[in-house]
Amino acid sequence: MLLSLKSFKNAGRFCISRIVGDYLIILAFAVAFLCRHFLSEEEDVILQTDESTIMSWIREQKPSFIERLTGNILKAGPMPKHVAFIMDGNRRFAQKAHVQRQEGHSQGFEKLAETLRWCLHLGIHEVTVYAFSIENFKRSKEEVDGLMELARQKFSRLLTEQENLEKHGVCIRVLGDLTLLPADLQQLIAKAVVATKAHNKCFLNVCFAYTSRHEIANAVKEMAWGVEQGLIKPSDVSEVLLGECLYSSNSPNPDLLIRTSGEVRLSDFLLWQTSYSCLVFQSVLWPEYSFWNLCEAVLQYQLSYQSLQKAQALHREGQELQQMEADRSCVAELLQHRGNGKPLDAQSRQKELLKYTAGREERVRCFLNALQLKRDTVFRDLSSQAVVA
Repeated sequence: MLLSLKSFKNAGRFCISRIVGDYLIILAFAVAFLCRHFLSEEEDVILQTDESTIMSWIREQKPSFIERLTGNILKAGPMPKHVAFIMDGNRRFAQKAHVQRQEGHSQGFEKLAETLRWCLHLGIHEVTVYAFSIENFKRSKEEVDGLMELARQKFSRLLTEQENLEKHGVCIRVLGDLTLLPADLQQLIAKAVVATKAHNKCFLNVCFAYTSRHEIANAVKEMAWGVEQGLIKPSDVSEVLLGECLYSSNSPNPDLLIRTSGEVRLSDFLLWQTSYSCLVFQSVLWPEYSFWNLCEAVLQYQLSYQSLQKAQALHREGQELQQMEADRSCVAELLQHRGNGKPLDAQSRQKELLKYTAGREERVRCFLNALQLKRDTVFRDLSSQAVVA
């Protein structure tokens, strides 16, 4: 009877917490909706003036009262820690505004800087952006050259803001195949990555010369390199290990992926990493993105939070079982090859399994350390070349 009463109380608390959580989410949505439609013209002018300042990676502007209020309500619910953006719509914005495509891309960067400020205000400390796809090389030479020049300007600007980046603890990572880029841009990127490597308060991952299929293919090559070097065995290759060989291995998978411009596809972006993420597609063009659009996406994440957590937990459990079965299979094969003719008892088999698992984990750890060292060396060498130049 006492157990039943305790269970009833726990269930009651859970239901109340869910109701309160849902109420806060609805309240936040209502506040965001009202604020979005009743912002004064005076405040709009202030925001536009701030956006016309010199292009910077970090914005010092404090959030408005309405933004703080909405943010605090949102943060009463579960918040994404890592958000990914497909910043789509720069070219259509340029066409709509009757300006050059290059100006559309420049406005897109301005919106990125502003969005990073909003994310920090909401307690989102990791952001990944799709800046330049390998497929973008198929565009006209004029546009590609313009994008490369814009990247040079932005990474050069970043190097002049090191004091500000250190103040906020911003770590810049660039994910992609840098060998596809002009040599001088490779060096600039490497210098920016090395300069901010030690920062650990918030992280900006810039996917440049990137597609997910290229990333996955590269991860397979890295594992093959590990086998060739004798660092791991073919039997050590697994779904988990492949994930740890991706460009994004130093980051948790995104909780929320947002794509603007109305397109409902991932365009070869983070296909592996977003299998259990909340995907939000919004019709607004990227340069026109607003704080309220971001709040809307976060609300959709909060409404999906429970189901996402359950799916992620089931997936992790499946990975663990799969790895355990693989280890047992390898141990059985090893024991068979020993051929002593005497079957081992359950305790001895378990001892062999633990021994094999410990050996595999150590091999994988050494391989991943070697892989990280190899990648760090590439960035260090490129950064050194930039200093010499």
